[in-house]
Amino acid sequence: MAIVGGTGSDDALSVGRRLKVLRTRRGMTREVLGGLVGRSASWVKAVETGRLAAPKLSMLLRLAEALRVRDLAELTGGQSIPVVLFSGPGHDRLTAVRAAVNRLPVSAADQPAPSVADLRGRVTWAWRARHAAPNHREVLGGLLPGLLDDAQRTARAEADGPQRRAALAVLAEVYALTQFFVSYQPAQDLVWRVAERGVSTALDSDDLHAVGVAAWLMTQAHREAGDWDAADVVASQATALLRDSLSSDDATDDVAALWGALQFESGYTAARRGEIGNAWRYWDAADAVARRLPDDYFHPVTSFSQTVMHAHAVTVAVELRQSGEGVRQAERWRAAVIPSHPRQARHWIEQARAYQIDRKYDEALRLLDHAYDSAPETIRYNGHARRIILEELDARDGRRREQASELARKVGLLGV
Repeated sequence: MAIVGGTGSDDALSVGRRLKVLRTRRGMTREVLGGLVGRSASWVKAVETGRLAAPKLSMLLRLAEALRVRDLAELTGGQSIPVVLFSGPGHDRLTAVRAAVNRLPVSAADQPAPSVADLRGRVTWAWRARHAAPNHREVLGGLLPGLLDDAQRTARAEADGPQRRAALAVLAEVYALTQFFVSYQPAQDLVWRVAERGVSTALDSDDLHAVGVAAWLMTQAHREAGDWDAADVVASQATALLRDSLSSDDATDDVAALWGALQFESGYTAARRGEIGNAWRYWDAADAVARRLPDDYFHPVTSFSQTVMHAHAVTVAVELRQSGEGVRQAERWRAAVIPSHPRQARHWIEQARAYQIDRKYDEALRLLDHAYDSAPETIRYNGHARRIILEELDARDGRRREQASELARKVGLLGV
């Protein structure tokens, strides 16, 4: 992939020049990029201008993660190093899920479309199964081909009216399940296809909850692609839409939770930008919503709850590179138990990030072990966790290298 136009070889570009091109394409300032990789703006400038030599592999991986490049060759111009090193491998069931997404929803004469009620029950069970399973991608990958086929056929079979809109709302939620499966795999085209179908289907359903879920996922897709402005627009539009319903007498906990979850996503994006005040302001707004929900409330899609807001506090501090605050939040909520294997593992990983930024490397590796025990498939597909492990493989401390090597073996990094 060429990163600049015109004649001549891209390989002739220095790492610094490539870094500047990729950074400016993302609309990042040097301050923001430096913050994301734990360096100063002056360090970024020194690399871009050639006053510093090309960074080591561990730092190149951090830069690639922050810039969302697909291959390190885009930064180095040299030997290709695939994105699988710092994102995740393709799951064994990815091909079957992709085929189901791409198929036309044609129903055989002897195979009637399931009822909306039946589909709703299956989708509810699928969310519960995902949260309960350490191997959650394996579980979803087994369920999704059938769910996608049936939900599309049912939506197509229903006549216009309330039943069709209800079928479309269920189909939109199946697309949400699918996006959870395909994210952080080498399938960016599929991520966008599923996200866009989810939004379109949710809007056609005229179901507020379906629209909120689809917008929440689209916000994440834009942010992970580095399009922070688009993430802000989607989150802002969706929160405005949900806000109108919050004051009504029939407002539900689920709609309130979606409003809170979208507030946090705006805060997450602000943290990526390095906007300290905005990041914590949005977190406060989301936390205020969580505190008004029942103590045991847990949104089945977003995981929004009082406990998850504790985990989000760690994430905001880490994204802002506030190492002391990140560790403080991690220690404050260390015992927090999230009723979801994948979300609990994600919390351990975020805590590990906080400790690594604070140079408490032994604790970071210990927390990654916890994450693996909770949900191996979460850490296997998490770029932050993979980067920490790769960096610790080069540690001077032999104990840390040995621990990182064991984690690399379990996560599958040594087979890349």
